[in-house]
Amino acid sequence: MVVLDGKLTSSIIRQELAEKVKSLKSAGKKVPHLAAILVGEDGASKTYVNAKVRDCEEVGFGSTLIKLPSETTEKELLKAIAKLNKDEDVDGYIVQLPLPDHINETNILLAVDPKKDVDGFHPENVGKMTLNLPTYVPATPQGIVELLRRYDVPTDGKNCVVIGRSHIVGSPMSILLSQHNYPGNCTVTLCHSGTRDLKEICQKADIIVAALGRPAFVKADMVKQGACIIDVGITRVEDPSKKSGFRLLGDVDYEAVAHKCSFITPVPGGVGPMTRAALMMNTMRVTELSE
Repeated sequence: MVVLDGKLTSSIIRQELAEKVKSLKSAGKKVPHLAAILVGEDGASKTYVNAKVRDCEEVGFGSTLIKLPSETTEKELLKAIAKLNKDEDVDGYIVQLPLPDHINETNILLAVDPKKDVDGFHPENVGKMTLNLPTYVPATPQGIVELLRRYDVPTDGKNCVVIGRSHIVGSPMSILLSQHNYPGNCTVTLCHSGTRDLKEICQKADIIVAALGRPAFVKADMVKQGACIIDVGITRVEDPSKKSGFRLLGDVDYEAVAHKCSFITPVPGGVGPMTRAALMMNTMRVTELSE
C-alpha cells in the first residue's frame, strides 16, 4: 500500500514554481500575481485564503487579499470583481466560496474574466476542459490528477467510480479521468446520493474518488482488494482529546480501508495540499495561456 502524500508533493511543486519565478525575474519578465476576494468571516475560508497568501510568498508570486464584510451587497462585490478584471497587474484571482446567502453565486462566477479565472469555474473554462482544450482546471481535480501522475498510478482502462457530482470536484473529476490522457482513459461511473446499489458499484471499482462530504462513508466492504482510493472529503468532528477541540475526518474509513488499497490519500495531508498547489500551477499558467 502506497500513501499518496499530498503534503510532500505540494511542497515539491512549490519548489518547482519558485525556480520558474526566478527564471522569469532573471529574464526580466513579469512575475504572476494572484488576488483573492474573501467575503465575510467564515473560519475555514479565512484559513484557506491565508494559506494561499503564504503559498504565494513562498513561490515568489505577487498576491493581493481583498477582505469584504459579510454584509457586502452583490452589487458591491460585482464592482470589486470588475476592478480586478481591469487591473493589468493582477494575472489571476479567485472569489472564495461559499459566499453569504444573500449573494447569488452564479452571478458572481459569471462576472469573473475567464482569462483570470484560475479557479476554473467560469462556463467558458468548464467548456474548454470538457473539450480537452488548454484552460484552467478546477484546483481540486487538477491537484488529484497531478498527484496520480507523480505517483505513476495506473489509470488506463481502469474502472473508476466518482462519488459526488459537485461542479467543483465530482463532475470535473469524472470528465478528466474519462479523457484520453494520462492520468485518465478510465471507464467512469459518476454516483451520487440517489444512486442505487452504490456498495455493489464501488466493489467493482479500481479507483474510487470519494467527494460527498460524509465522514467515513466509504467502508472496507465497499472496496475491492488493490483499489486506489482518493479521499476528497474533510469534515471537522468534535474531539475533546485534541488541543484544537476537533479532528479532521475524510469520506473514507481510512483505518479499515487502507490495508486493502494499492494507493490511498490520507486526511489531512492528501488532496487538500494538492488543491492549493494546483491553484499556484494555474496562476503560473496565465502567461502560457495568454501566449
